Amino acid sequence: MPYSPPKPCRHAGCPNLSRERWCPLHTPQEKSGNRESAHKRGYGKKWQTLRRQFLLTHPLCVECQRAGRLTPAEVVDHIVPHRGDPVKMWSEANWQSLCKPCHDRKTGAQDSRPVYDYQNMGKSGG
Repeated sequence: MPYSPPKPCRHAGCPNLSRERWCPLHTPQEKSGNRESAHKRGYGKKWQTLRRQFLLTHPLCVECQRAGRLTPAEVVDHIVPHRGDPVKMWSEANWQSLCKPCHDRKTGAQDSRPVYDYQNMGKSGG
């Protein structure tokens, strides 16, 4: 079966051609396998417990509510990405409930190339 012709890389301004969405230089971390596991990024048992409790008390997606829709929330999102900062990670004031589509849209627009500071993760019990 013949290959499809290479297409321009989806990274803005990149002149490289690729048979994938991005050239090897611009492959997102999630696709390239370089991203740390969720547990190593601080989303272990403690986070799962707090996440579950937060969704029980904040069951609706805040973005959908702003648009006049009532949609069940599935994700606890960090309003300001924590990037390994334990204060931002564990501060409930930095959390919001989102449905999966709203979370994916926000994350794709704002958090496409995260940088984490793992040295600070263990200092607050994370």
